[in-house]
Amino acid sequence: MYVLTINQRDSRESGDRVGELIAALGRLPAAIPFQRSFGDEAIGVVSEARTAVDAAMIALRARRWHVGIGVGSLHVPLPERIADAEGFGLVYARRAVNRAQKTGERVPLAVSGPDADVAAEAQAVLRLVGQIVATRTDAEWSVLDLMVPGVRGQQRAIADELGITTQAVSKAVVRSHWNEEWACRPAAARLLDLVRGPAAHAAAG
Repeated sequence: MYVLTINQRDSRESGDRVGELIAALGRLPAAIPFQRSFGDEAIGVVSEARTAVDAAMIALRARRWHVGIGVGSLHVPLPERIADAEGFGLVYARRAVNRAQKTGERVPLAVSGPDADVAAEAQAVLRLVGQIVATRTDAEWSVLDLMVPGVRGQQRAIADELGITTQAVSKAVVRSHWNEEWACRPAAARLLDLVRGPAAHAAAG
């Protein structure tokens, strides 16, 4: 399991935005849906590493969240309410978000789990991808939000929809490192999966 504990960095300046975050994360498949834990914090549990990456990037895009990803088991059957959940995954997620709060000006994301060395590697890749995502402009996002990974020939249709040239769309894609982001996401997910440690993989096999 992948537990994401996400708390707000700027609630004093911009008000409580947890509901907004939960709505944005609500389209992702979740073992326990994202919900407010307390204060300006949300926690959710997902079963797939790639979904954990998706959730982290949604949060980092907004530039107002600390993101902690904990890789570990939870007691089954899983409850509907995160407040009733128990297990090491929650402990790792809390450790991770506490570290994310101490990153200063760096990308505020941390990963924690049984294999600390692989967790550090996953964290490093996710921070690089998060840096790409968090530094995009609104103009770039107006293009990228219409892009679908892996689909060819989209740029002309997007240009027509936005009323801009295909060259402008192409420049936005290149400038925003969109292709590089989506090339790195599987690597980040693979590393997150390996954070479980060799014993967990042997049991799964």
